Amino acid sequence: MEEFIFGTVAIDDLKLVHHNVSHSGVQHAHEIEPRDPVPGEPVRITVHTSPDTCVDQVVCYYTTDGSIPQGAHGKSSVTTVLPLEKVGSHWDTFQWGYSTVWQAVLPGRPEGTMVRYRIGAWCGEGLEIFADYPDVKATTDRSAGDFFHGRPLNVQYVGNPAEGKIFAYHYDRYLPPLWAREAAIYHIFVDRFFPGSGREWLQTENLHDFFGGTLWGVAEKLDYIKDLGATTVWLSPIFPSETTHGYDAYDYEHVSERMGGEEALRTLVTEAHQRGMRVILDLVCNHISDNHPIFQDAYRTPHSPYRDWFFFDDPNTEYRTFFGVRSMPQVNLASEGAREWMFDIARFWLREFDVDGFRLDHANGPGPEFWPDFWRTCKQEKADSFIVGEVVEPAPVLERYIGRMDGTLDFLFADMLRRTFGYQTVSRTEFHQFLEAHLNYFPRDFLLPTFIDNHDMDRFLFIANNDKEILKQTVALQMKLPGPPVIYYGTEVGMSQTVSKTSKIGLEASRAAMVWDKSQDRELLSFYREQLQQRAAARPWEGPLPDLKNLGEV
Repeated sequence: MEEFIFGTVAIDDLKLVHHNVSHSGVQHAHEIEPRDPVPGEPVRITVHTSPDTCVDQVVCYYTTDGSIPQGAHGKSSVTTVLPLEKVGSHWDTFQWGYSTVWQAVLPGRPEGTMVRYRIGAWCGEGLEIFADYPDVKATTDRSAGDFFHGRPLNVQYVGNPAEGKIFAYHYDRYLPPLWAREAAIYHIFVDRFFPGSGREWLQTENLHDFFGGTLWGVAEKLDYIKDLGATTVWLSPIFPSETTHGYDAYDYEHVSERMGGEEALRTLVTEAHQRGMRVILDLVCNHISDNHPIFQDAYRTPHSPYRDWFFFDDPNTEYRTFFGVRSMPQVNLASEGAREWMFDIARFWLREFDVDGFRLDHANGPGPEFWPDFWRTCKQEKADSFIVGEVVEPAPVLERYIGRMDGTLDFLFADMLRRTFGYQTVSRTEFHQFLEAHLNYFPRDFLLPTFIDNHDMDRFLFIANNDKEILKQTVALQMKLPGPPVIYYGTEVGMSQTVSKTSKIGLEASRAAMVWDKSQDRELLSFYREQLQQRAAARPWEGPLPDLKNLGEV
């Protein structure tokens, strides 16, 4: 059975819903050219209006001073208004009619300028509607696990038709740091990695309870990670949380005491840097725990200063969440207060703990419009920080994040690789065609870290029926690609699992305790070391793309 990675577009019904919404009304979808403008370069914006929407005027309201663009029916006393011209049309069979294409060119701006804009359209004296409303969210009434398990999802339309979205792009020369291009990333689920010398596991039988892994334990294993050939440690969330996964923090200013607290993180970062290694944190900007004091204040007090930091669809009790999970309220990052709060959080960990960047969980939740400001904030605080997003979406959506972060995790490659070599449901010919197109689709300055499994997937060995040779051949392919490889803890020593995440165990199925005894597959560990050494010597992130004729022959 194949897995459910791209949950929001995984079945035909959801694909049709997304297609219908993304082609209805007035749609911009961050379609700008160039995607990542350099200082002084003009930017062309493109808008599509659907066959069933009467439009004879389209305008762009934009600012360059950081303020929110305002305006109505092409007029504004505080915002520049730029009309768009009708430049063509194209047939949409699903909509059964001609969509109209509109464009305008915004003038180039100096380095450091943030351009914010929204797009309005109307017909005659009719109501003005704004671009990219509604947005569609796939939700579930049970738990986030249903999303990953492939169980039926509900569809929710969100947004404000009177406002639409605020879009943004930033004039800068930011590029991924050199160390990130060369990186080999070791992904650690902290609670399951190592408790540290003198500490025992709390328990290792109940996958839904805490095991007792700590940051002290990670620090003690840095030499093991470096000997493997990994240069960067990616830590699962380390903030105080009531769950084992930690993606629902109730405090972003401290390190969880059960993981060792602030002293343990400082020690880990210091010792990693002494070894020439980097440390990146897993940060969730999209949602927090419902036990976070800020949310509790907003929830209990209608006039709370934090009220607009969240989406209260009902004035009393209902609020927008991460995939319908009530314990994970979604943060409204269109609120200036909430935005600044998240920026301060990023600055704090970069400055006070000298971490080297962030893996941004569910980065498509806030959408592309939030990340130019976040990226700028991180680069200004620490110029060589690495900012990479988890965006589990098709390629055209990933494109929207170019110029807004250093890159995104390569779920498209992981999905195709697992289906081809793990489940063996895709032919090698299809894989070769995909890989050639995929490698040429994105610019080289937009990093796509590759992986073959992670904490939300069944381990690769499990889906490959524990065939170690298939794993080795797949890893050899991964190491030849330009994107930084990610190794999920334990995959390098043969960790597998006994049941799928689709069982009652759920996502925890692939999160067992790291193997540190003689049951480690030492031969496989040596193979990983050799592959990482060969990758470092070959430097596939430089020069032309690899020879695709032989790359997929595993």
